[in-house]
Amino acid sequence: MFEEISHGELFYSSNDFFSYPELKPEIDEGFDASLPKSEKLSEYLVAFSSEPTTYCVGIVDMVNSTKISAQIGPSRVPRYYQLFLNSMSKILSRFGGFVIKNVGDCLVYYFPESGKPENKYGLLSCLECGLAMTESQKYISEQLIKEGLPEINFRVSADFGSVLIMKSNVSNSLDMIGSPLNMCSKINHMAEKNQFVVGGDLFQMSKGLDDYLFTGINDFSLDFKLSYPIYSVSRK
Repeated sequence: MFEEISHGELFYSSNDFFSYPELKPEIDEGFDASLPKSEKLSEYLVAFSSEPTTYCVGIVDMVNSTKISAQIGPSRVPRYYQLFLNSMSKILSRFGGFVIKNVGDCLVYYFPESGKPENKYGLLSCLECGLAMTESQKYISEQLIKEGLPEINFRVSADFGSVLIMKSNVSNSLDMIGSPLNMCSKINHMAEKNQFVVGGDLFQMSKGLDDYLFTGINDFSLDFKLSYPIYSVSRK
């Protein structure tokens, strides 16, 4: 079920999780219907949700993809990326996660159910998904090797916090901005190969769960006085 918002030649869609009628007036305000079609399409308009919401968000990022791509050659690169990205997307779907965007060799995603503080399903889904991703490395590598491609390594990171939903007139997909997404990107590089790490805010939400072991691995420096703890996640 989709809600279609039409502005002449431009259309905006929002799915069942996010239906923000307040976005339409904000977009309308900057949209000049008198412009020719060619000029309408050249306008870049962005609107944000009026209220922030909290979610578990995550990033899975390939390791040394640039170097590997150069080694295997341009004709084999699409298959290498395809197998990785499709495998991660299938795992996400199994745990109720949704892809926000694909940035080259990286997937950014979130868990809609984690926005419901009254239950732990979204939180558990985020943790189980991150672990399932790292556990899939051996299987994905075996498939790649069978096709004459090198094995793959990647890092998974997740955090919890407040985000704003963003919508533009140049994409049918919704996007997000917020500190948890920024932090996921930063702490991802501090993980070991095929390791799942979480930020301090997600750790605080999850530390009471009995099935997981959280091990402090590092602190990310926010400024000269503050640091943000990072934890690796494994099964007990």
